[in-house]
Amino acid sequence: MDDNMYATIVGLNNYEGSKVFKIGSIVRLVKEPENDYDLEAIACESKYVGKTGYIANSAKTVTKGTMSAGRIYDKIDDISFCEVKFVSNDSVIAKVLTYEQIKELQDANQEDDFYNSEID
Repeated sequence: MDDNMYATIVGLNNYEGSKVFKIGSIVRLVKEPENDYDLEAIACESKYVGKTGYIANSAKTVTKGTMSAGRIYDKIDDISFCEVKFVSNDSVIAKVLTYEQIKELQDANQEDDFYNSEID
């Protein structure tokens, strides 16, 4: 996996808005292959809130310099993680974590189900 994959999280206003995102916080990425609107949908979940948005997958919503859900879909596991880097009113820029970074996160949070999903 590329060590520098960034993605745009959108749809915040359909959930809790941008106020639940803090720089440095971890967001779980969950593929939704059965999504009725996008076969490459990747939902974003925050630890205490649940679903907070989706990885952008449209040329109109993907921020320049980030990758669309379609471009990262085959590069991540069914469940993966990213770290929030920038927060605006209507979108969030996050760095997709590498396998090694995810394993470190899981090792440091062994008792926390949010981080300890099975990864390949």
